[in-house]
Amino acid sequence: MKLIARVPVAAGMLTLLLLSATGCTRLRAADQLNKGVAAFKNAKYEDAENYFQNALTIDPTYENARLYLATTYSSQIVPNLNTPENLAVAKKAMDLFHAQLEKDPNNVTALKQIASIERNTGHPDEAKEYEKKVIALAPTEAEAYYTVGVVDWVAAYKNANETLHAENPPMNDKSDGNVKLSKAGCAKLVELNTPLVAEGNQYLQKAVDLNPNYEEAMTYLSLMARRKADLECGNAATIKADLDLADQWAKKSMGARAYNEKKKEEKNSGGVTQ
Repeated sequence: MKLIARVPVAAGMLTLLLLSATGCTRLRAADQLNKGVAAFKNAKYEDAENYFQNALTIDPTYENARLYLATTYSSQIVPNLNTPENLAVAKKAMDLFHAQLEKDPNNVTALKQIASIERNTGHPDEAKEYEKKVIALAPTEAEAYYTVGVVDWVAAYKNANETLHAENPPMNDKSDGNVKLSKAGCAKLVELNTPLVAEGNQYLQKAVDLNPNYEEAMTYLSLMARRKADLECGNAATIKADLDLADQWAKKSMGARAYNEKKKEEKNSGGVTQ
C-alpha cells in the first residue's frame, strides 16, 4: 500500500520538476531574445543574430526567436543586388520563414517577409503571389494591395520602355500617351499591359479605399493612368481623359502628403496645434 501511494507522489514531483525546467529554459531563451531585439534596434545585426541563435539553441521551439532571426537576415538584404553574399543572406531568411510557414501556414508576418525578399531579389511575380496570400488572410492590409499595384506598374513600365525602344527609330517614354508609337507597337503594348493596368488600378484603388490618405498609392494611381494612356493607341479624347485622371491623382497625393505631414507634426508636438 505504501509503495502504491508513493507512485502518484513521485509522478507529481517529476511533473513539477519538468515544468520548472521548461520554465527555466524559456526564461533563458527569452533573455537572449530580449538582448537580440535590443541589438537589432541598434542595427547591430551580427550581435542580434548571435543572440537569436542562442535563444533557438536553448529552446528550438521558440518561434519568436526564429522569426526575429529571419527578420534580422532580411533586414540586411540589399535590393536588386545579385551578389553571392547578398543572395546567401536572402536564402537564410527565406529558409527560416518557410520553416515557420510549415508550422503555421497562415503566419502573415512570414508571408509578408517572403514577399518582400522575393521582390528585393528580382522575383516580382512570386512577390505578388505572396502578397495575395497576405490579402487572403488579412483583407484589410492596405500595404499588400499597394505592393501588388506597384509590382504591376513596374512590369507595365518595363514593357512600355522595351516596346518604345524597339521602334524604328527607337523612342523614349514621354508618359503622355506616346502618340507616335506605331500601330503594331501599340497593339503589342495593349496585349502586354492591359491586364497589368487593370489589376494594378484595382489593387491600388483598394489600398486607397482602406487608407484614404495613402499618398504613395495615389501617386502610383497617377502613374498607372499614364500607362493606361499608352493603350489608347492615339485616341486623343481617351488619352486626355487618362492624363486628366493622372493629374487628379497627383493632386490628391500632394493633398494626402500635406495632411500626413500635419498629423505627424501634431503627434510629435503632443497634439497641440496653433
